[in-house]
Amino acid sequence: MSAPRSVAALVVSHDGARWLPAVLEGLRAQTVAVDRVVAVDTGSKDDSAALLEQAFGDVRRVSGATTFPAAVLEGLDALRAGAADLPEWVWILHDDSNPEPTCLAELLAAADADPDADVLGPKLREWPSLRRLLELGVTISGTGRRETGLERGEYDQGQHDEVRTVLAVHTAGMLVRRTVLEELGGFDPHLPIFGNDLDFGWRAAQAGHRTIVVPQAVVFHAEAAHRGVRRTPLTGRHTHYQERRAALWTLLANAPTRALPFQVLRLALGTLLRVLGFLLVRSVGQALDELAALVSVYSRPGELRAARRDRAAARVAPPEEVRRLLPPWWLPYRHGLDFLSDLATAATDQAADVAERRRAAKAEADPSSFAARRPVADDDEDAWSEDTGVVARFLTNPVAVLLAGFVLLALVGSRDALGGDLSAAGLSPAPDGARDWWGLHLATWHELGSGTAVPAPAYVLPLALLATLLGGSAGAAVSAVLLLSVPVAVWGAWRLLRVVGRLVSPRGAPRWVVLWGAATYALVPVVSGAWHDGRLGLVVGAALLPWLGHAALGFADPEADRRWRAAWRTGLLLAVVTAFVPVAWVLAAATGLVVLAAATAVVRSAVRDRSVWGPPAVAVAVPPVLLLPWWLPAVLERAAEGLLLDAGRLPGPTASGVGLLVGRLDGLGAPEWLGWIPLVLAVLALVPRATRIPVLVCWLVALVVAGVTALLATLSLDLAALTVPAATGFPMVVVQGLLVVAATLGAQGAVLAARRSRSRAWLVAGVPLAAAAAVVPLVGLGWFVVGDHGSLEDGRDDVIPAYMAQSSEVGPEHGVLVVRGDVADGLSYVVRRGDGVTVGEDEVLALTAEAADLTRDVRTLLSRPTRAVVAALADRGIEYVVLPAPADPDVAAALDATNGLVQASAEDRQTRAWQVDLPLDPGAVDGPTSWLRVVLLVVQGLAIVVVAVLCAPTSERRRR
Repeated sequence: MSAPRSVAALVVSHDGARWLPAVLEGLRAQTVAVDRVVAVDTGSKDDSAALLEQAFGDVRRVSGATTFPAAVLEGLDALRAGAADLPEWVWILHDDSNPEPTCLAELLAAADADPDADVLGPKLREWPSLRRLLELGVTISGTGRRETGLERGEYDQGQHDEVRTVLAVHTAGMLVRRTVLEELGGFDPHLPIFGNDLDFGWRAAQAGHRTIVVPQAVVFHAEAAHRGVRRTPLTGRHTHYQERRAALWTLLANAPTRALPFQVLRLALGTLLRVLGFLLVRSVGQALDELAALVSVYSRPGELRAARRDRAAARVAPPEEVRRLLPPWWLPYRHGLDFLSDLATAATDQAADVAERRRAAKAEADPSSFAARRPVADDDEDAWSEDTGVVARFLTNPVAVLLAGFVLLALVGSRDALGGDLSAAGLSPAPDGARDWWGLHLATWHELGSGTAVPAPAYVLPLALLATLLGGSAGAAVSAVLLLSVPVAVWGAWRLLRVVGRLVSPRGAPRWVVLWGAATYALVPVVSGAWHDGRLGLVVGAALLPWLGHAALGFADPEADRRWRAAWRTGLLLAVVTAFVPVAWVLAAATGLVVLAAATAVVRSAVRDRSVWGPPAVAVAVPPVLLLPWWLPAVLERAAEGLLLDAGRLPGPTASGVGLLVGRLDGLGAPEWLGWIPLVLAVLALVPRATRIPVLVCWLVALVVAGVTALLATLSLDLAALTVPAATGFPMVVVQGLLVVAATLGAQGAVLAARRSRSRAWLVAGVPLAAAAAVVPLVGLGWFVVGDHGSLEDGRDDVIPAYMAQSSEVGPEHGVLVVRGDVADGLSYVVRRGDGVTVGEDEVLALTAEAADLTRDVRTLLSRPTRAVVAALADRGIEYVVLPAPADPDVAAALDATNGLVQASAEDRQTRAWQVDLPLDPGAVDGPTSWLRVVLLVVQGLAIVVVAVLCAPTSERRRR
């Protein structure tokens, strides 16, 4: 039997002594007194239990591992045991929720006004601010987000003071009919601390009970557990895990049956995206909590099925009644767009603030600078007419105009990269799409030639990622690399030279000097001949080198934490550069050893500080780990020569001797005299005293690079088809970069000396040198824009007739044997499969050892052809034989008479072709799966994620 309109307060406490005095006072001050109070303490280690005993007498004490649902059931048991008349209502309060004196009266008044309401909740305001709104009822989105309908930090101004039906109300201050609480079995025991209100409200709605929010009733809530103010045995440090797990459980346990499969998939994919997002902002703990919550819920399908059966048995309300209490389906996507918009706005505001602070610092340091001369708008109404906006500041800044003009002209010079299937002496055509590069990267066996286990070159992965971002177009990725290489290089060089200049003097180098250095360096891959020859490795390496140098300058940061972060950034960039030009890692390791040895000789204590030598060591160690799926299998497959070759077709041009100093590949590039000017300027940069030491450092590193290059020049790499020298193109790029940095520092030192001495001698010497220096970027850019200097073109090899190319794409067993040359001068052959030899495949084939059996069969076919050797070709998956023009007549005549070969047509009359008229072996080029490479690919993926996370800025400060 229950007493009419009687109320029992149920207070649950855990280490809440700091809030309980105010909560107890608020409970005593209620204008409508409760009939009874039941207190449950869950293993508090502070004075909570004593405060409750002092206020109410008997307290139910349970262990600290008791969940909130269990504590509520404990309180209900206490109510049943303590009185004959059971209360009609149960008012649940947390130990950190303080009700206003009229709170209970307002809740009961609303219950009287709406007798059908079974669950009522107050307006929750933040404690201790007292004015900010927390909740006025709550619902849950399809992605598990807790939706309150409030803006973040919204203040209570009475704008939401309307009693309305909601899905759920918070348990802090919830007034619920005792019979309804018992009918629904209390709160779900699978939700130990968070999310009980949403699940309970959803179950209540399905069972036909109404939940309303009463804004006139106010409870101040500290949200101690949610905010991490206190820890409990149920959450520990993993509050986010419990909250996310509760959201997943609530959605899956209550979702309609027909929507369940979609919800399961949506939550799984959404969790993976959330994990990635948390990793990108270095919130590793929350990322792991997300993943752990998903695994915890999805690994217990039996418990979920039982929970859904219980809910189905109690369901009486039509689905439409419940659905209208849920937010619209598009709300999560709007939140996503809002987040991106806020992120962009914050980044823009931050960038503008940083730029303004830098401008102010520049103006203070140098009153004669452009920053100091920039006008500032007045505060009057007509100030807008004098405001120098972005366009005005740009047009009145000659350095910015020149830099923009340089970039535009560079894009004009790169117009040849706008073609479709680009190819050149050093560039094979791109494959049909990104999926081909992904397949090449992930495959452990390649159906190329006669089949090979030589791993795909490391640069295939970044190209595949870029192509994927560009809509899956591999051709667009190659075009983007060539088109944007100069702009990316000039941007990186500008940033690097600005920082290097500030290391010498607070003002940094004059902007026109930095402009010269950035433009001169950005043109190095162009004037050297690498760009027009299609050498993707050198082009990418040159574009990323200044960014790599900028990251490496972080090793000089006074804060150890920043030095370690610079290590991961440098290591990641070095890995990308090494993927395209493997020699970069050799140069980095050698340079690191020399610089570290020199630093140790100067400052002996540095070797004892791990934060000094550790970051460079980590940076050098990162590339071998990230590139392990390429390096280790290459060594095991006897293709280690690829570790000393650049990306692209072989043989590649080299730079040795004079070419190393003037920045020219052998037989390629702009006029050589143009390259002597930076060299002379770098030598003269040793004259100014102010910058002599950093210039000497540049020369020291250049000597190290030259020494390594000299060693590489002595190596000859024996491949299957030819012998090639080791790649020396990237050392040339590094030397040119160092010369540019040295010349820029020298110019900065000369300007500093001229300002201090005020002597005309510096002016007399500086004017002709400045004029000579200006010739380098001007002539180089003009040579790039006007001339036609390379073999970069649009098109594929058209030796093979179109119908043969189409047949070869049907399957790897439809290969085409292309034989070039003649009997007198020698013959060579290649087997085409698929869409031909594309970027990445060319290097795999070049590093693959010669197939002795196939070579023997080809020789037999061309000298003494028989049906047996034709059958051997069919078994090797060769459908056509092609002799490109001019075909050797003796060989062609012999093949015409061979049994098993049928003449085929060719577009060029001087080209001869035959079809193998025998069954082809579908498994001709099949090979085994290398589980070692599979493991290495998994390790690589995990390592990339870890390194990327360590590179990113932290999302919040670490607790100390």
